[in-house]
Amino acid sequence: MQQAIKRTLTTFFISWRTQFNSRPVISILLLLSIAGLAVLFLMNLLYRQTTVDPQFLKWALIGGGVGALSTALGAAPGLFVKKLPAVTEDTMLGMAAGMMLGASFFSLILPGIEVGTTLTGNAVSGVVIIIFGMIGGVVLMLGLDYYLPHEHQHLGPCGAGHQKVGRVGLFVLAIALHNFPEGMAIGVSYTNGNLAVGIPLTAAIALQNIPEGLAVVLALRRINIPAGKAVAIAAATGLVEPVGAVMGIFLSSGLPVSYPLGLGIAAGAMIFVVSHEVIPETHRNGHQTRATVGLMGGLFAIMLIDTLLG
Repeated sequence: MQQAIKRTLTTFFISWRTQFNSRPVISILLLLSIAGLAVLFLMNLLYRQTTVDPQFLKWALIGGGVGALSTALGAAPGLFVKKLPAVTEDTMLGMAAGMMLGASFFSLILPGIEVGTTLTGNAVSGVVIIIFGMIGGVVLMLGLDYYLPHEHQHLGPCGAGHQKVGRVGLFVLAIALHNFPEGMAIGVSYTNGNLAVGIPLTAAIALQNIPEGLAVVLALRRINIPAGKAVAIAAATGLVEPVGAVMGIFLSSGLPVSYPLGLGIAAGAMIFVVSHEVIPETHRNGHQTRATVGLMGGLFAIMLIDTLLG
């Protein structure tokens, strides 16, 4: 057993070293982003006024739990359905992409700019804070895409060390890459207890998790995973969201600049997932028009939700 673990760790180390040598710029930026997040966490912990209101933390956990439950709700039809027409799947995922984009702008970027502007007394400085946060979120997700083994539905296995991970494990890690920034966004949105930010964002993520959960369970059914197991695995991927929510609220609590930076990091990570993963997936079968119509529909829905709940 110990020898097997040692061989696996050695394989991952070699794969990570190969990735570093082939993509040194991205790798260095990833290390800097991780170091920056660690410093931000540490400074927040050392900041004498750092406190996470228990009520805000409770709201973040509830929000993350709602995200997880909505993923399970979307996966449930997998007990009875093994396949949907590709055009239907692409339209649903397009709608999910539109919801994620809308939530990123209306519930993360715009509130972040407002907070940053109030904090610095200058609109340009407020925007710059959000830009820095978004760059950090994008670099973090891009680095994880290279270094974390996972599998895309059409592109197949990728990421360092994917040879040592089973296909189901690769699918689970791929969805975790999608769900973690969503959970983090939920946590960040409740940092100041502003329900006008938190509730619309939670509602948007929960709604888009339903078609995403269905897409995950159908992908598992396609590789002949039994219905019950496929639904359980798809539902379990949603458990990443409460974890991300807790990390998000602690990341953005403490130093005043942490809140707008956290909003920017979450927005950058979510937009990266939409552009890098979801939209290309919906266009791969030649259903670009239907997927785009779905995306616009999801965006319109989030505009309404943000207006009604914000």
